[in-house]
Amino acid sequence: MANSNRTTTFCGWLGLSGLILLMDQASKCAVERTIEYAERVEINSVLNIVHRMNPGAAFSLLADAGGWQRYFFIALASGVSVWLVWTMRQCPNRLEAASYSLVLGGALGNMVDRVWRGSVVDFLDFHWSNSHWPAFNLADTAIFIGVCILIVGTIGRRNDPAHDG
Repeated sequence: MANSNRTTTFCGWLGLSGLILLMDQASKCAVERTIEYAERVEINSVLNIVHRMNPGAAFSLLADAGGWQRYFFIALASGVSVWLVWTMRQCPNRLEAASYSLVLGGALGNMVDRVWRGSVVDFLDFHWSNSHWPAFNLADTAIFIGVCILIVGTIGRRNDPAHDG
């Protein structure tokens, strides 16, 4: 019975990753279909929706590397995804599983872009006055939130007197 619950829980976490992947891809398709490349649509005083393509990683790291980075990031996302699925299968606590699930969904979302589009579609443009944060997407957001949850959980465990060490 315990193994059945473990499998159900694992499938639930994979389902969350799949939902993030689907939401990410749907949002990117909507941007591609409704906003011309490089066009900016003002939503409010701090948010624009833009249509950008990023061949690099976060903050356009390696964007001008000549093309090899696409395959490097596909391989990296594939390896990280396999590791995340294996780790989630080990039945970590709920906080860890949630964070791994978010990171997995985001990694897969950006990997799909690299495979199908050659670059990652970015569209969320937060700004203050004329200072803009680099554009990002829902996959990036899921990865960021997942890593934050993991860090907070790790710090919380370290500060817990009941934690062995």
